[in-house]
Amino acid sequence: MSGRCFIHRNFPGYPQDGRARAGGYHRRLDGTEIVADSLTDVTALAAELAGLRPPVLLDVRWRLTGPPGIDSYRAGHLPGARFVDLDRDLAGPPGAGGRHPQPATSRFQDAMRRAGVRDGWPVVVYDGADSMAAARAWWLLGYFGHDQVRVLDGGYQAWRAAGQPVETGSGPPGPARADGVPDAFTARPGHLPLLDAAAAAALARDGVLLDARAAERYRGEVEPVDPVGGHIPGAVSAPTAANVAADGRFLDPAALRARFAGLGAAPDPGTGARPAGVYCGSGVTAAHEVLAMRIAGLPAALYLGSWSDWVTDPARPVATGPGPGLG
Repeated sequence: MSGRCFIHRNFPGYPQDGRARAGGYHRRLDGTEIVADSLTDVTALAAELAGLRPPVLLDVRWRLTGPPGIDSYRAGHLPGARFVDLDRDLAGPPGAGGRHPQPATSRFQDAMRRAGVRDGWPVVVYDGADSMAAARAWWLLGYFGHDQVRVLDGGYQAWRAAGQPVETGSGPPGPARADGVPDAFTARPGHLPLLDAAAAAALARDGVLLDARAAERYRGEVEPVDPVGGHIPGAVSAPTAANVAADGRFLDPAALRARFAGLGAAPDPGTGARPAGVYCGSGVTAAHEVLAMRIAGLPAALYLGSWSDWVTDPARPVATGPGPGLG
């Protein structure tokens, strides 16, 4: 990247009027709206799985402090789902680009083909409940050009709560690999806006840069993973945990729009030119906040390297405390 931030110009789903194309809504059982092209719910997914075009299911359960997601998968998963390891399949090796840098195009393509992903065929990703890890798969698939990816709202917990069937063990028998077929998934990078450190710094000055981590990490009071605490100067604290309800499902689009408007991330009514970006510790929960903004109909770019990339350069400034700290 060259320090530029492509948000409103010539990016699919990020029009010049400052609103992401949400692709329509349908109703949950409780009457609230759900964005049809980004999320699905248990009822809709169960119907699709019983139909003529069942989506590929990817189980992306993962937690920063463990236990390993594969253990949860083996204990129970949606029928036919394949496990995707976030550290191995959805990130490159940790290093100068952060703890979970962008995977190499060929590596990501190979991982998705192993899981049975094909071009032009729907994919549904899920995790335990809150979509924090599933959103990373959603974003990467979208960035690499797959245009039919949704997240199961409420994840495995919602599926079980609805009394839907599950499987146990190591997964479906036989390979799922989608190689050598006309519609094998081809990773084509660049379909979603991506920030590097320079672009994130510029956005903190000239637009809105949201910090999706817990507030105490933003303030620099606690830093359990990275060597330096604090935040990018000018960034606004916006913990992504506030985008979901207690059961892990996303808030209604109207509630999310109101939240982001309060954080200054809504587009200007006159010009629509209110560029926004998101970062977190290593580009996992920030993808969740980008998804929440898409549900709200708002565009956002992702700083994939996030804080763990930012602090690799000691020359980059660090702010602490409750305010943005931009001098």
